[in-house]
Amino acid sequence: MRILVTGGVRSGKSTHAESLIGGAPATYVATGTPPDREGDPDWAARIDAHRARRPASWGTLETQDLAAALTDAQDPLLIDCLGTWLTATIDAADAWEQDADAVHELVLARTDEVVEALGRCEHDVVVVTNEVGLGVVPEHRSGRLFRDLLGTVNQRVAAACDEVHLVVAGRVLRL
Repeated sequence: MRILVTGGVRSGKSTHAESLIGGAPATYVATGTPPDREGDPDWAARIDAHRARRPASWGTLETQDLAAALTDAQDPLLIDCLGTWLTATIDAADAWEQDADAVHELVLARTDEVVEALGRCEHDVVVVTNEVGLGVVPEHRSGRLFRDLLGTVNQRVAAACDEVHLVVAGRVLRL
């Protein structure tokens, strides 16, 4: 099973994704972990909130390397979320101010690695992402770059999945 779960902020997409995995042992992959995790209380609070909701049988992996997480998986994975992964990917390359074509090339190469690893993963995978068409994205260069790239990343990951679920106000539409 490969499912992409998308929706707006606070739509219920993470809760839905967790229900798809169930209570069996699984690994929650927190993407985009900041290099100075301890210096980012908002990040720590996000991870702690997710841990408190999940079954005790679930582990947590904080990483920016989704291809490795998929390759090394020992249990089903819940990857949360492509938006934070995209931001971390651009941050790690210090690429926000680079030429847009160069940033696209970098992100799409990383996305291709993730999609290839997703296809090889022997376990169920649920990937959570933000639907950029439903959210407010600032109308400045970085906002447009993020929106355009996340839209493309979402499309490529969706093409590698068996199903796509859109979550709006806690309601699920299977696409």
